[in-house]
Amino acid sequence: MTQATVIRLHANDDVLIAARQLAPGTAIDSEKLIVREAIPPGHKLAARDIEAGAAVRRYNQIIGFAKADIGAGRHVHSHNLGMGEFERDYGVGQDAHELPKVPEPASFMGYRRANGKVGTRNYIGVIASVNCAATVARAIAGHFTREKLAAFANVDGVLALPQPLGCGHNINGEGMRILRRTLAGFARHPNFAGVLFVGLGCEHNQIEALIEMIGPHEPGMLQQAVMQIDGGTTATIRKGVALVEGMLPRANGYRREASPVSRLIVGLNCGGSDGYSGITANPALGGASDLLVAHGATTILSETPEIYGAEHLLTRRAWTPEIARKLLDRIAWWKDYCARAGGELDNNPSVGNKAGGLTTILEKSLGAVAKGGTSALNGVYLYAEPIDAKGFVFMDTPGYDPVSVTGQAAGGAQIVCFTTGRGSAFGCAGVPTLKLASNGMLYERMRDDMDINCGDLIDGTPMPEISQRIFEAIVRCASGEKTRSEILGYGNDEFIPWQVGAVM
Repeated sequence: MTQATVIRLHANDDVLIAARQLAPGTAIDSEKLIVREAIPPGHKLAARDIEAGAAVRRYNQIIGFAKADIGAGRHVHSHNLGMGEFERDYGVGQDAHELPKVPEPASFMGYRRANGKVGTRNYIGVIASVNCAATVARAIAGHFTREKLAAFANVDGVLALPQPLGCGHNINGEGMRILRRTLAGFARHPNFAGVLFVGLGCEHNQIEALIEMIGPHEPGMLQQAVMQIDGGTTATIRKGVALVEGMLPRANGYRREASPVSRLIVGLNCGGSDGYSGITANPALGGASDLLVAHGATTILSETPEIYGAEHLLTRRAWTPEIARKLLDRIAWWKDYCARAGGELDNNPSVGNKAGGLTTILEKSLGAVAKGGTSALNGVYLYAEPIDAKGFVFMDTPGYDPVSVTGQAAGGAQIVCFTTGRGSAFGCAGVPTLKLASNGMLYERMRDDMDINCGDLIDGTPMPEISQRIFEAIVRCASGEKTRSEILGYGNDEFIPWQVGAVM
């Protein structure tokens, strides 16, 4: 690798990655190669002549097939690289191994709940059971301004969680099951000291069914208000405000206490990926994931459409054949789901992904999987299912960022680490979200939004140093340090449960 010019990821790769803008005629001495056309930063150029129809490798993995002859030094992108079928070696469990645990695990300062869970934040949530109650939920939470909460210094805020679903679809169908798992997961979430459900009254998603699903809860800290029973909009807002006021003293009674990092569940997500994401931010986060697992914590990789083509790297790490089969079953479900909607999984790379240098979903997925580190895959979960395994796990979610992270949070994630190469603006309601920039140009351009720069790997900072930097930021964030997305007020509008099934 010539650091200032190109990046070679593996000796067998057919492509190199431009570390900066490359002009035609640029000589790459380390590769005995001349650049034949303009190559934007993060994009690929052919390391050798590639024949039409030949498999093209990056990370020593197939990322697509040449649609035409590609000369050495030429730009490799959507115009000459496409998808194709090939056999994958699933090698179930062949690479599964437990990471050695650290002798003295780290700790963070969190809120210990009565059920034994530990929160990284201390909110009261106002959750709409149906879209018809969204306005009332917002009004109740909006009443609690910073001035009104001044007497409750240990409460981070009262958050409205409106959502667009709750009626008009099969009451016993998959979509309703997903919605109920999501709302129940937030009601049980340790970052919320208390929750108020607000409903209309006639919706399919009845609050009583949710309360039953949630199970035992701290007395007085799970409340409900129903507009058709409580007198309409104004009366329900008044009742909801009173119920939240009744929860505030108990919520304010919580204090941060030392807790082991093993109590953390950390979501691993990405959005607006570019050609650097799979080289810098994603593997650096993967190293931090391994550190968390070594400290006894749990990490969650998600976004099933964005592991497609790289699922064999996860099945090889599956601790049991059943775990591998569950993952492959979800891939099969997605293929069928996309086909029914007239799409295919390779539709996934966005305009921004391609502008940043990514070409096929195979290439994107191989970089995305790097967020999960190297430890054994200890579980596969449906969307918003409660995470009960330790170590590295996978949750089935869409690739759409707010929907994916909403599912991770519902499963119990108290922190999310979010890598980006293009500059996604995102934060999760009630769950602090650390933003990791894949390149220094993005970090400097959007410093108001980014928490950590992983792009200095290109300038020579060792990967373990960046992974340790991420781990330490997670511990500080878990202990109360605000993320950029929290400071900017992201979260409420990004609470989006996954909508599956017909709306009638």
